[in-house]
Amino acid sequence: MRPTAVRPRPTARRTALVAAAALVPALLTACGGGSGSDPDTLKVSYKQSTDNSVKVMDNYLAGIKKQFEKEHPGKKVEFVPIKAADSEYYTKLQQMLRSPKTAPDLVYEDTFLINSDITSGYLKPLDPYLAKWKDWDRFIDTAKAAAKGEDGKTYGVPDGTDTRGLWFSKEVFARAGLPADWQPENWDDILAAARTIKKKVPGTVPLNVYTGKPAGEAATMQGFQMLLYGTNDGTADPLYDKGSKKWIAAGQGFKDALTFVETVYKEELGPEVSDALDPNFSTRVRGELLPEGRLGIALDGSWLPQDWLPGSGHEWPEWSEELGLAHMPTQHGQAPGKVSMSGGWTWAIPAKAGNPDLAFEFVKTMQTKANAKKWYVANSGIAVREDVASDPSYANAQPGTRFFTDLVPHTHYRPAYPAYPKVSTAIQEAMEGVTTGDLSVEEAARGYDETLKDVTDNQVVRK
Repeated sequence: MRPTAVRPRPTARRTALVAAAALVPALLTACGGGSGSDPDTLKVSYKQSTDNSVKVMDNYLAGIKKQFEKEHPGKKVEFVPIKAADSEYYTKLQQMLRSPKTAPDLVYEDTFLINSDITSGYLKPLDPYLAKWKDWDRFIDTAKAAAKGEDGKTYGVPDGTDTRGLWFSKEVFARAGLPADWQPENWDDILAAARTIKKKVPGTVPLNVYTGKPAGEAATMQGFQMLLYGTNDGTADPLYDKGSKKWIAAGQGFKDALTFVETVYKEELGPEVSDALDPNFSTRVRGELLPEGRLGIALDGSWLPQDWLPGSGHEWPEWSEELGLAHMPTQHGQAPGKVSMSGGWTWAIPAKAGNPDLAFEFVKTMQTKANAKKWYVANSGIAVREDVASDPSYANAQPGTRFFTDLVPHTHYRPAYPAYPKVSTAIQEAMEGVTTGDLSVEEAARGYDETLKDVTDNQVVRK
């Protein structure tokens, strides 16, 4: 039997949360946060790898710092990296943004959190800067929309987007007798392949679908939404009804997505539950399981190759020969036949930043065509500048770039309104319940509906 996660008693959980909250300010002080009052020093915060193995962002920013300081004599750039898993990064960043003493001048902001931070008053609108910046016209409209608040103002400059699909090990597939050009037509095909791998390649994890609160947004987006958005014909958002401006309660598609997750873990087609609920499991997937041929199928994102580039700590130059790519099919293979989700990150200026003008100058340096292309290639990102997207040197820079770029017409974007982070957490809780077996699909769906009412002020509709 696979181990299940032990849930702490409510009292213990509250104590742990209080302790964690108390620890955050100390962590921030220790890492030297705060833009301070020095007009000649720009402080930039971003997410850093928890194990120091992936230095794509560090190396890229080091090059931009050198260029910026040369172009702006007398100005200095100081980095304030936050070493944390995604969910912890968001918490620590929001703590920093609350005070002028700890707020950096520029921050790396996930698009899923941007409206929540706008509502909290943490970010500065960038429209006065953008109006004078000719390169802003080069950015595609969907990317611009991802950084826009409900007030119509823009609060971030996107540095790329992403898409998601199915990665699979050709070696594992060969041992299992599965085709090297595998392309599932529906969910049943994915589960059938996973069952075959379990039977014929013991000791290998057949299928990874991120799940539970420790995985954070990876569970919601790489896992659940890649399923949920494939349960209809793709013409309507299954999470949020734009017409009524209300969130949609758990319907049959929601339950079907949960059932898929339940099946993966109930039939032991996924990783050990204790591994799946490890907040750093995604690092193991990219750094160990896939490169070592110990994972058959991974439902994951376009950015994975950044972990395998020279200097990453997990160099894997053969990855494009040893891994196959397949699009994620819709539930029954119904039109449009494939599904993807897109997100991305932005550079945003905190409302309490001490040097906002200097911060935007740094953004402009990062976002020249040459520097933007360098970043898209380095982090295996999907271009959001049309002049880069049309550049053959970008499209052919890396295996997989064209595959993931071609998924853009079939992709969906999260309804990243202010309540979304809490809705996302509610989805993770429902997933975790069916993953551990603590909840049935029906119980998890009911729990989601109850939480959804609470976190959206009962702005809920049933469809």
